[in-house]
Amino acid sequence: MTLQQIYYLIQIADTGSINRAAEKLFLSQPALTNAVKEIETELGFQVLNRTPRGISLTRDGSEFLAQARQLYEQYDLLLDHYGAERRIRQRFGISTQHYSFVIKAFANMTRRYDTLQYQFSVLETRTIDVIRNVISGKSDIGILYLSSFNQRFLNKLLKEALLTYHPLIECNAYVYLHRSHPLAQQSSISFDELLPYPCIQFDQGENSSDFLAEEILIDREYPRVIKTSDRATNLNLMVSIHGYTLCSGIISKDLNGSEYLAIPFREDKKNKNQTMRIGYILKRGTVPNDLMRSFIAEVEQVLKEEQGQLFASSSASREHASN
Repeated sequence: MTLQQIYYLIQIADTGSINRAAEKLFLSQPALTNAVKEIETELGFQVLNRTPRGISLTRDGSEFLAQARQLYEQYDLLLDHYGAERRIRQRFGISTQHYSFVIKAFANMTRRYDTLQYQFSVLETRTIDVIRNVISGKSDIGILYLSSFNQRFLNKLLKEALLTYHPLIECNAYVYLHRSHPLAQQSSISFDELLPYPCIQFDQGENSSDFLAEEILIDREYPRVIKTSDRATNLNLMVSIHGYTLCSGIISKDLNGSEYLAIPFREDKKNKNQTMRIGYILKRGTVPNDLMRSFIAEVEQVLKEEQGQLFASSSASREHASN
């Protein structure tokens, strides 16, 4: 099996179609199909399910591709550093769940560095890809959260991957919605009050577990759920259909705008609140360099500022509700 064949398989999985992958790779469809058959023959199992509606990965194929992606990403990194067209700029990459405060901290950090001398990357992505990107070296640092619901599962993943978790902040669940939402004037919102409205959740891919979800309180039954892949879509749905999401409440208004509100989730006997512990992951044994220390310091500063504004806003809402 060659790295080229692995690359072909990655493109098929990403496009969801052998025909589309063949067009992207400037190959004939039969040639690409034969390459897949060669891989499957060598592996001794079927990698792709083929149906009239398209292709999907088998269970064995999904596990194989997860490892193969890491191998190919390592190869890509080697080419960047040592290939004939290598770049001499220092690389620094971040992978994160969908947090606006991370993007704000990243922007603050990059302003202090000459981007002609550094190659920066910031990827808002699925939880499992945050972990995979740090494992492969595609990203130097990953940002995600732990809770009483997911920590056992994620800690096991991190331990097996030789990654370490470093907490940054703790916060309870907040309901995030637009000012036009019917519940926007309340000082706190209960689970039962949310039931008539669609809960917006970030899609975590095929065969994903609730333990990989980015939303707090994911272990509840939500009758109306809409899956999305980016923050901009979430914000649009909050306006157009009165959607909401459950989060830390630490939202950068500089990036998301001031028309959106974070209102405390009000627990009851059946629906208790949970604590989010947002932190960062590193490869075990990593000694933070100047770029990493600079980024972490910016995250800590932004979190401090945003949490202060959140508390002030929540206090003002409670005072308004009591008057």
